[in-house]
Amino acid sequence: MIRKIIHIDMDCFFAAVEMRDNPQYRNIPLAVGGNEKQRGVISTCNYQAREFGVRSAMPTARALQLCPNLTVIPGRMSVYKSVSAQIREIFSRYTSLIEPLSLDEAYLDVTESTLCQGSATLIAEAIRRDIWQELHLTASAGVAPIKFLAKVASDINKPNGQCVIPPDQVQAVVDKLPLEKIPGVGKVSLEKLNQAGYFHCEDVKNSNYIELLRRFGRLGESLWKRSHGIDNRQVVVERERKSVGVERTFSQNIATYEQCWEVIEQKLFPELRARLERGYPEREIIKQGIKVKFADFQLTTIEHGHAELELEDFKQLLADVLKRQKGREIRLLGLNVMLKPEQQSRQLSFFDQ
Repeated sequence: MIRKIIHIDMDCFFAAVEMRDNPQYRNIPLAVGGNEKQRGVISTCNYQAREFGVRSAMPTARALQLCPNLTVIPGRMSVYKSVSAQIREIFSRYTSLIEPLSLDEAYLDVTESTLCQGSATLIAEAIRRDIWQELHLTASAGVAPIKFLAKVASDINKPNGQCVIPPDQVQAVVDKLPLEKIPGVGKVSLEKLNQAGYFHCEDVKNSNYIELLRRFGRLGESLWKRSHGIDNRQVVVERERKSVGVERTFSQNIATYEQCWEVIEQKLFPELRARLERGYPEREIIKQGIKVKFADFQLTTIEHGHAELELEDFKQLLADVLKRQKGREIRLLGLNVMLKPEQQSRQLSFFDQ
């Protein structure tokens, strides 16, 4: 059976909620999540700010350099979570197969739905219409028979748009798809793929499979499947996330503590904090850790128990993990936190009352 997958992605969600609730923020460049001392990072921004190059996970100071007239406000996570629950309720009117990816996006499997004449296209339109009429927010949607392509499609006609990729057009669309549009292909991986002569999915589709595996491992295998329009992943009803992490694979290996700390301070930590604020604002953390992959591909991790996400705590963790370096260069560096189980958090909150 051909599946009908919808990917719904809210348009600049945090900023859109603020513009809806505060008319003074409309029609001006707006960012949510930084702070006036310019030491925070941007959680999201509206489209006026994006025209200046402002992006999520960008340090506030850099955002203000790009857009001096940018208005930066703190987030209201409890409000965003409440609105997200309202959006989820709208989804549930059309299907019970919902896989949230964060507060503002989700996959829906409507294969078995008889609503809207059984049309995934009409269901996506109805969902977006309900969200606008009831919440005064806009959403974009992608419709396709496979998950990754539905996610790609939802970005094509943003904001407040929809893109449908019928089953008989999957391969034609995939062939022309730039590799940077594939979820999971980052800047470093893209650079290596481009250096090897891979720019579009069609390049990968026409390549030698064994050579692709040899050069790119699991990424090569995944790209091979995507480039042939293969994605057998099911829409998974929400499962509790246990950890959140970010990482960088370097195009050129690094070696020193100072180089590692620069990456952590300027790249990884702001991204990790922004991801937690965006997707898991009320989840407590119980551990934080560092992952290192050396040039010989040996992977090592270190972590410690801590209930707050603090940049300074990673200094000692980095020093400890580099004791295992033994002269080797480093090809990957990552940060992660372990989240407290939601059930445990609810029980503790009950007994603390």
